[in-house]
Amino acid sequence: MSQNPYDKVKLARDSSRPTGVDYIKNLFKNFIELHGDRRYGDDAAVVGGVAYLNGKPVTVIAIEKGHNPKQRALRNSGAPNPEGYRKALRLMKQAEKFGRPVVCLIDTSGAYCGIGAEERGQGQAIAENLMEMSTLCVPVVSILIGEGGSGGALALAVADRVWMLENAIYSVISPEGCASILWKDSAKAETAAANLKLTAQDAKSFGIIERILSENDLGKPDFYDRIRVMLSEELDALSQDPDLLQKRYDRFRRIGADVNNEPIKGM
Repeated sequence: MSQNPYDKVKLARDSSRPTGVDYIKNLFKNFIELHGDRRYGDDAAVVGGVAYLNGKPVTVIAIEKGHNPKQRALRNSGAPNPEGYRKALRLMKQAEKFGRPVVCLIDTSGAYCGIGAEERGQGQAIAENLMEMSTLCVPVVSILIGEGGSGGALALAVADRVWMLENAIYSVISPEGCASILWKDSAKAETAAANLKLTAQDAKSFGIIERILSENDLGKPDFYDRIRVMLSEELDALSQDPDLLQKRYDRFRRIGADVNNEPIKGM
């Protein structure tokens, strides 16, 4: 396993990694996809619907990148528009109405920052998700399966439990974007990656996530079987917790409370 944070960035972006749709096909049964945000349209970058996990109904929402150029064009390379986040929120509220747990699978470099997305309220859509997810009365587990970029990832990660694959990343900005801002040189992305503390191991040490998932047999049946068991057990436990909302609130209040800020190298 590589110890270089930027090597992990490359692994997280690898087009051969399982994407959200791969997880849906292999973790769940009888998935029925639902479309549209009931305001503007459908966003193919966000795939969501109802499925069964070990015989129990759940709502599944995934940010999907695609594997090849044709799929990535269809999915906007996993960069959701506002309607994608609004679709996700619509499905979460539907899950709350019918008492279904929610599973989010996150793999995005960030929300789409095009003019149209901004005109249709990208920032507001993300903010609404953050607010509404914090008060959902059903269990929510979010798993970062590849890239977790900025508010685009956080919009599906205000959860009771947040997990990451061991080579996934979670960051406020891409290493290239950070390097361009701080040093006016995107070639210093490797240095930026080291300072951003974006690895799963960093996130675990800061209390941002609860669990790091091994990538042994990544994409193989044993890999999905292992995650299915952990996910089912976690949702069962959360479903029986009478203090779910308070504990979710406390979880986010604790993040970073005991972390000492370190100066950025090279500044």
